[in-house]
Amino acid sequence: MTAAPSMHAASREALAAAEHRLDGVLSGSDADAKTVGAELAAFAQVLRREVSLRRALADPSAAEAARVGLVRNLVGAKLSAATVQVLETVAESRWSNPRELAGGVRTLAADALLAAAEADGKLDTVESELFATARLLDRTPELEQALGDPAAPAEAKRQLVDSVFGGKVSPLTQSLIEQVVADPAGRSVAHGLDGIAELAAKRRERSVAHVTTAVPLTDDERNQLADKLERIYGRPIAVHVEVQPNVLGGIVVKVGDEVIDGSAAGRIAALRGQLAG
Repeated sequence: MTAAPSMHAASREALAAAEHRLDGVLSGSDADAKTVGAELAAFAQVLRREVSLRRALADPSAAEAARVGLVRNLVGAKLSAATVQVLETVAESRWSNPRELAGGVRTLAADALLAAAEADGKLDTVESELFATARLLDRTPELEQALGDPAAPAEAKRQLVDSVFGGKVSPLTQSLIEQVVADPAGRSVAHGLDGIAELAAKRRERSVAHVTTAVPLTDDERNQLADKLERIYGRPIAVHVEVQPNVLGGIVVKVGDEVIDGSAAGRIAALRGQLAG
């Protein structure tokens, strides 16, 4: 679940409008970001189950007032005023298709919890915990499979999340893990958590560098690397480090789709390619 996974232009604009409304209601009222996040996640689950509702809210032929009225009739008396305002913006916007509308609501739910983490001064912690959890799932496919099993009861998966991560990550991180597990949107849970970690970095107007190294980096080495990447890309970079002995020394840095391979393994592979050519 990235911020806008393969969204068309109209959906990206709709999501941006809803994110702006979300930021506005959270900063300009007594709205509780954790409550808004939980309510948006619950509505995303309703959209996941109710295909006809997704289609109705994304129907470009329906009048804007009709779509907004549908939201008010469904949740106006059940959810907080802040959440209803965000969902009204979702309904009044033009989405490219129902699937992207549902994905946008999932993103907004994560955004709200990240806003709560930011307000608590824990955004860095949550981002790091999400990244570490995703790497744990990469290394333990049986856990990834259990959490991502679409046939498993939702309550059973929630209990599994609590048994594995309860007390080991912050409550906000656990809530975000539960959100992804409840609706991975056809992707792996690890992929979904990486997407939310990128959302956390976006909130701090930073990009994420996934760094693979044979040995752990010291704090000085991590800071020097972050400074170098900032000079290269012209913006602050959040550095996440994963230790893998098979890189054979040096480091591999991935920023977006760009890979900087300074490992011995990478240099050997490049040399082999040159010899083969």
